[in-house]
Amino acid sequence: MSSQRSSSVPRGDITPVQQMIASCSGAIITSLFVTPLDVVKIRLQAQRNPFPKGKCFVYCNGLMDHICVCENGISKAWYKAPGHFSGTLDAFIKIIRMEGIRSLWSGLPPTLVMAVPATVIYFTCYDQLCAVLKLRMGDRSDYAPLLAGAVARVGSATVISPLELIRTKMQSEKQSYRELSAVIQSALHNQGWRSLWRGWGPTLLRDVPFSAMYWFNYEKGKAWLCQYYNFTDPTFAITFTAGALSGSFASIVTLPFDVVKTKRQVELGELQTMKCEYSVSTQVSSSTYYVMKRIVAENGVSGLFAGFLPRLIKVAPACAIMISTYEFGKAFFRRYNQKKQRVT
Repeated sequence: MSSQRSSSVPRGDITPVQQMIASCSGAIITSLFVTPLDVVKIRLQAQRNPFPKGKCFVYCNGLMDHICVCENGISKAWYKAPGHFSGTLDAFIKIIRMEGIRSLWSGLPPTLVMAVPATVIYFTCYDQLCAVLKLRMGDRSDYAPLLAGAVARVGSATVISPLELIRTKMQSEKQSYRELSAVIQSALHNQGWRSLWRGWGPTLLRDVPFSAMYWFNYEKGKAWLCQYYNFTDPTFAITFTAGALSGSFASIVTLPFDVVKTKRQVELGELQTMKCEYSVSTQVSSSTYYVMKRIVAENGVSGLFAGFLPRLIKVAPACAIMISTYEFGKAFFRRYNQKKQRVT
């Protein structure tokens, strides 16, 4: 009980701005750690199955998906020829030796443009909501993280969804950031305001359950570990472990929706490429049920769980690094505020 009490009180000791700074730092550190893993994974995948011209693949820096369109077997944006790698470690060594260590963070800047504000909105909203709900829910305050996590994810996904769609169209149509206003005007003129939220439904189906389960299990796991080791406040190791375990569980349960979202993202990128190069007016069904039905028909039920191990390997450390860094940042500001109050 003491661990649960201590974890709910400190939220009032730091300001929303400090929460934003802590979450922003966590987002940047997470992307710096996880991006190299996905860059190497894509190089190894392309070595085994080269990406044909006009096809797309999904790249993720641990915070957000990134669509890359292939041209002549490579992606014009940042992706280079795959080379010859015998394994993950060999790929790391050869990429650093031949292309420089900066190549391991290829494609990072454009993704951070949206990933950082999305993370800041999400984590700050969660903390604020959770603190309010715990006070109002009384005996059922244990379920506050579940509800706060779900609501916070709906809010952040709704705000970021138009930007994510625009980014995908910019990349697939090879447009620069200067043409952003033209892209927005074109989408609004042709399809209306609702077109900016295309893919919002499947995103929520994946992210809202993930967020609800993640925060509920994380808070429970953190409290249990504090009680087990007889700690009043959670340590970095405790938050790291709780984040990794809760993220792993949530990623497994929501994997089918992640597969659907990835498939729709790739199809959207390829569709825009076809329209741009060949003036083809092909349409792809946006129904989540239809996409799921098509995946099962083509690959069986197991197709809905494709990429199980890579997603688990990527999500677990990403969640662990993000939450432990965020908690560390909040603890830093908490100590800073307490020290400042003692001085004054």
